[in-house]
Amino acid sequence: MAADGNITKDIIYDAVSPDDFESMLELDRYGNRSTAFDKIISATHDHFWDPLDKKYIDFDEPFDMENEMLLPEDMVVSLQTKYVSDRLSDRKDRVRFVNQFALRSFSSILHGEQGALNLSASLCHVLKDQGAQEYAANQTREEARHVTAFAKYIKARWGKPVECGPTLKALLVDIIGSPEVYKKIIGMQMLVEGLAMGAFATFFKVSNDPLCKKLMQLVMTDEAFHHKFGKIWADRTIPHLSEKEHEIIELWAAQCFQTLLFNLVGPTQQRSLYEEFGLDPDVVIAELATIITDETRREGMKEQANIFRVLVKTLLNAGIITERTRAFYAMYVDIEELRAEGDTMVGDAIAEEGIRYLQEINFADKAKEILIAAE
Repeated sequence: MAADGNITKDIIYDAVSPDDFESMLELDRYGNRSTAFDKIISATHDHFWDPLDKKYIDFDEPFDMENEMLLPEDMVVSLQTKYVSDRLSDRKDRVRFVNQFALRSFSSILHGEQGALNLSASLCHVLKDQGAQEYAANQTREEARHVTAFAKYIKARWGKPVECGPTLKALLVDIIGSPEVYKKIIGMQMLVEGLAMGAFATFFKVSNDPLCKKLMQLVMTDEAFHHKFGKIWADRTIPHLSEKEHEIIELWAAQCFQTLLFNLVGPTQQRSLYEEFGLDPDVVIAELATIITDETRREGMKEQANIFRVLVKTLLNAGIITERTRAFYAMYVDIEELRAEGDTMVGDAIAEEGIRYLQEINFADKAKEILIAAE
């Protein structure tokens, strides 16, 4: 383990200080490009899309926000409390409440995508391998279009986003500013991307807004490849860790998981929503405490697209979870069941269908260019 806290077991993840540009000018570096990421980089053409081009997605597509719930009502746990349900008995009030809840979910996604953009860009400054650096630059471009796309969706449906929640903000600030590359890769490519894939798959499945479904699928075509970058890191790093190094990584990941599990979508994160509807946040939170228990968390994690289930599976498949922390995760999810599912991740089929959709559009455009050139 290096003095700066970095754990590098494979030369393709060798890193320097972000202000050490001189290392990027080393002559030998230019001749030592790895091929580990070539397939992911070249596949970019298969899933290219432009959020500003209506042939891919049209953000002018209407949705009746006043009378239609963007998400199913049962996704909003606070509506299951007597206090909230009694005070929001009017149908339109409930529709607005659900849609304002959805705004907070999509705002979190937007902030997460901005974090992914900045983190990917930060990897460009520290990764010495040209292949790894090119991949990071490639992901930065894709995360940038996600920021554009989610910003446009929120503007179309609500006008503007809400503030980033303190739990997510703290995690993003930590991993983006961290000098340790392992924190950047585990934090973003596994923790945040794992949460995101679960959320995207859920929204694709349950949203009543066709535009939302299309957006989720397009973003997932990119995220599936971002997940692979983290998997390559894990395959090349985890088996070669010393016991002490593995413990450092494993305990940090478990600590992050615990913080996210109890705080990311917790009732305390929704105080502004309750206040907006004239509800006493402390009363709502107190009633939710009787509903949201370890038992309900376990039940929720039986769902394939549950964001925390996807996150645990990501860490398990990466080899980060050992007997040291297994019992902690097993409190909420069946570890052996996850292991038996193999490497297939929730959303893979959705992403593959989306890639075929994009290939048809992009191939048609290419064919037109060839015809025009031939004339």
